[in-house]
Amino acid sequence: MYFFISFFLLFYSLSFIISGLYCLNYDVSFMLDWEVFSLNSSSVSMILYLDWMSFLFSGVVLMISSMVILYSNDYMNYDSNKFRFLFLVFMFVVSMMLMIFSLNMISILLGWDGLGLVSYCLVIYYQNVNSYSSGMLTVLTNRLGDVFILISIGWLFNFGSFNFLYYLDMNYDWLGFFLILIILASFTKSAQIPFSSWLPAAMAAPTPVSSLVHSSTLVTAGVYLLIRFGNMIMFSLLIDIFFILSVLTMFMAGVGAIFEFDLKKIIAFSTLSQLGLMMSILFLGNFYLSFFHLLSHAFFKSLLFMCSGLYIHSMCDSQDIRNMGGLFLDKPYTTSCFLISNFSLCGMFFMSGFYSKDLIVEFLMYNGYNISKMFIYLLSISMTVCYTVRLMNYLFMSGVNLFSMRSLSEGLSSFFSFLILVIYSIIFGSLYFWLVFKVPLFFFFPFYEKIIILFFMFLGLFLSFLTFNLNISGLFNFLGSMWYLNYLGSSFFNLIFFKSSFLYNNMINNSWGEYYVSWYISSLISTLSLKINLLVFNNLKYYLLSFFLLIIYFFY
Repeated sequence: MYFFISFFLLFYSLSFIISGLYCLNYDVSFMLDWEVFSLNSSSVSMILYLDWMSFLFSGVVLMISSMVILYSNDYMNYDSNKFRFLFLVFMFVVSMMLMIFSLNMISILLGWDGLGLVSYCLVIYYQNVNSYSSGMLTVLTNRLGDVFILISIGWLFNFGSFNFLYYLDMNYDWLGFFLILIILASFTKSAQIPFSSWLPAAMAAPTPVSSLVHSSTLVTAGVYLLIRFGNMIMFSLLIDIFFILSVLTMFMAGVGAIFEFDLKKIIAFSTLSQLGLMMSILFLGNFYLSFFHLLSHAFFKSLLFMCSGLYIHSMCDSQDIRNMGGLFLDKPYTTSCFLISNFSLCGMFFMSGFYSKDLIVEFLMYNGYNISKMFIYLLSISMTVCYTVRLMNYLFMSGVNLFSMRSLSEGLSSFFSFLILVIYSIIFGSLYFWLVFKVPLFFFFPFYEKIIILFFMFLGLFLSFLTFNLNISGLFNFLGSMWYLNYLGSSFFNLIFFKSSFLYNNMINNSWGEYYVSWYISSLISTLSLKINLLVFNNLKYYLLSFFLLIIYFFY
């Protein structure tokens, strides 16, 4: 079953990529419109928009999905619910396809909501307390994005059409509120500040899920939605604030990865950093470079997750990188694939990530932004090299190397899926660069500006040697905890209710309320009963005295 679904998705992936190149070459697109019903001149319709961008993105998603399902044949082989897992992954792919080809807010909501629901089911796949809490954080944060989409649909209801294509090149006063809603919805799905806490928490899911959902599909849905809105986003008055938030997300994720010891969370922070890179260049107005990096990032990041999953399996399911070491001797093929994906992530020369990442940074330098923005941007790039070298040091060179029974090896399915993704991680950048851009895109700078990117990469290498033995508890608590976003996104909202409940408990249950409300009446009744009991049953003198007092009262 796994092989059949994988072959099915791979066939459609190649078909979509060829269709996308055809649409790009001949500059054609197709729109399929199905009107479901109309109400008071507002038409509710399902619209599928087929152009080169949707075809290429869906082809990449299906390619990675097919490789992940093939890899899952080995990874989930001994799982008792592996067919349930396959069904959930396939439902996720269907939801993603619906979101990619939609040009209407109603149909976008169907795919958008389907992504959130299925991702929740996948995060809680391993049924334990950690998975449940992570899944709840994931689904509630994504549900917040669904609310923003719903409000934007209600806002569009005033204008007779939910098809945002009609408004892309318009500049109405009412568009500002609509754009803020769309950008906030994209921020929740793509885990930008202040909605970043759910992405590392979602690593409780199985590794094939992380490879598909949290590298190339779900988290990039927000970026893709903003790319689709295109020029309309540039009309927003808050565009600079959103750019700063995306750059800070990039920086925060890079610093968080340096202080993290969980292998999957380090790669999740890396994904968060690259999402900040895509968002930042998108808010600068270059949507095509953002789309370029979105596609190239999908290949090497899914490969990175799949290699880490095999490492975790071979380490008796331990995800702590301090327990690893010497893995290049144990798994040379997986280690080679892991290194290639890491080099592409760092922007090593002529790898897939180099073409998109270098163009993005040079575009930023070409536009001449202020020195503080440039410095944080380039420092975030150097952080990528820093945590990557630190990770490779723990996995291949240092580490305690404690586990003696590491017998899990690469199966045939993993071997083939790694091979396809390695090829794309190497050649996809140059293929896209020469096939998609009508005119080759180059930036010419003086030597000192051209070399500054390389300088910051070496700076990251230097910082990685400084952080090998860094152990500062106060600094770790702040920098390694995503600047307290985990706390701000979960228990912070309930803090007032917790405090008021605590005060109420102390006041009513443990203070004067306990005495006067709960205990006082019962103790009073108990005391009176004892007195009456003493009066009636235990003392004849009291009884005779009361008798004489009653006689005197009645006669006088």
